[in-house]
Amino acid sequence: MLTFETNTLQWILICFEAAVGLLLFIGSKSQPFPRPSRRFGLFILSVASMAAVGQMAPNPVTVTGHLVLLTAIGSFGLLAGIHHLVRTRREVLLAPFSGFFFCVGVGGLMIQTWESLNQFEQWSGFLSLVMLGGGQTWLVFRGLLIGRLPLAWSQAGMVALQRGQIDGETGAIACFEKGWDAEEEHLNPMAYLALHRINLFIEDKPAAEEWLESLLSVGGEDAVAIEWIQAIHHALEKIDPSAVSRLPALTLSEQE
Repeated sequence: MLTFETNTLQWILICFEAAVGLLLFIGSKSQPFPRPSRRFGLFILSVASMAAVGQMAPNPVTVTGHLVLLTAIGSFGLLAGIHHLVRTRREVLLAPFSGFFFCVGVGGLMIQTWESLNQFEQWSGFLSLVMLGGGQTWLVFRGLLIGRLPLAWSQAGMVALQRGQIDGETGAIACFEKGWDAEEEHLNPMAYLALHRINLFIEDKPAAEEWLESLLSVGGEDAVAIEWIQAIHHALEKIDPSAVSRLPALTLSEQE
């Protein structure tokens, strides 16, 4: 009976690992910079696949081994995820999903040693679990529920533009359309100006007029840094030098 329960728990942990890896891989498509969550998701799926194959061996990975693995992977993912979530602001999936790994791993290891702990250690462990739960709730709320990436979308739009990708799901237009935010108003004119210039470049005059109106409503070109205007024009010039004539001419200050 104990062997059956252990085997079932091992498979549950493997399925949990595979589910998290799959969600990271699928969810990466909705990120402005999908590489971190995509790579981490593929790594977790690889680990889960190896664990599933090893489960058929005479000596599969024990439950404790799975929990240690979850703790180690979760720790690494948390460090990388919080860095992206708080500092680079380019990705919001890695931290909360890694937090699930870390909480399950640490919580499971603590439960396994619960009976050998004295009363003080049990209370300390209980408070630690409460703190873990609170931290994970914050990560889910901050990342999955209110995660905003306007700066990252503008950066991704510029990268796509420099690569010559204008249309499509990962093109410059799609990225810049997500590169504005009501709470970070300084980013809005940057996105509006980029969209105005790109639509002029591709000769979509109705869309260009709409984005120009949006730009004027937030202060016009005076609200945008000269370096940003120069970068947009130079990127478009690399795509098609002849089509740049459709854009407004740069002023002397902008050309310097």
